[in-house]
Amino acid sequence: MTTVDALPEEAPVALVYNGSTAAVMMASPFDLPEFLTGFAVSEGIVSAASDVTEISAFKHAHGYEVRGRIPDDRSEAMDARRRASVGPMGCGLCGIESLDEATAFPGTVKPMVAGLETHARAALDALNAGQKRRDQVGAMHAAGFFTDQGLIALREDVGRHNALDKLIGALAGTDVSEGAVIITSRLSVDLVQKCVRAGISGLFALSSPTRAAVELAKDTGLTLMVLRREAVVAYTDEKEDCA
Repeated sequence: MTTVDALPEEAPVALVYNGSTAAVMMASPFDLPEFLTGFAVSEGIVSAASDVTEISAFKHAHGYEVRGRIPDDRSEAMDARRRASVGPMGCGLCGIESLDEATAFPGTVKPMVAGLETHARAALDALNAGQKRRDQVGAMHAAGFFTDQGLIALREDVGRHNALDKLIGALAGTDVSEGAVIITSRLSVDLVQKCVRAGISGLFALSSPTRAAVELAKDTGLTLMVLRREAVVAYTDEKEDCA
């Protein structure tokens, strides 16, 4: 007997600020207003989520468009981050016009709250339990934000970078210095950049980071950790692991 799986949706999503398209990303077509806001913050187009206003989303025959307003003085920053091509879901840096932009220093963050790593496994359990779309269709990444009080927010997407952008957008108005992100993917340099630009001090994952991600995390002050079966491995602290 042949069975047909439910499959995740993926569609082109145009992110438009002040009438100008900053990027067209292949993404899961939900939580689009948060995607627009989070992308603007994580890519350095704006400095705060509140800078993105008048958000609206539209469905077209071949994809989606999300529009918003940003301050006029941010148009130069947006032009600097403009992407020349559609960004495939697997690579958050694909399409960037300048190699300098791909390696841009995103700034620094405050130290992560002491002891927060002891709450990471509980956050991972909550992340797994909260991935409703993955349970329905599979093939979904998730990014969550947790504090010592537990998992605060979770967003899903077929692309790990998109999931993080949606999460950052969902955290508008939240004091992100009190928590950290946990994500279901390897840790790449662009995920470090996005977290730092959003003011997030800790980034946890299930897979090893790249060397470039570790080096950038050390330079920015971001705590980078991976959850192994036997320990939580720290890549940016002197301690190699913790319980």
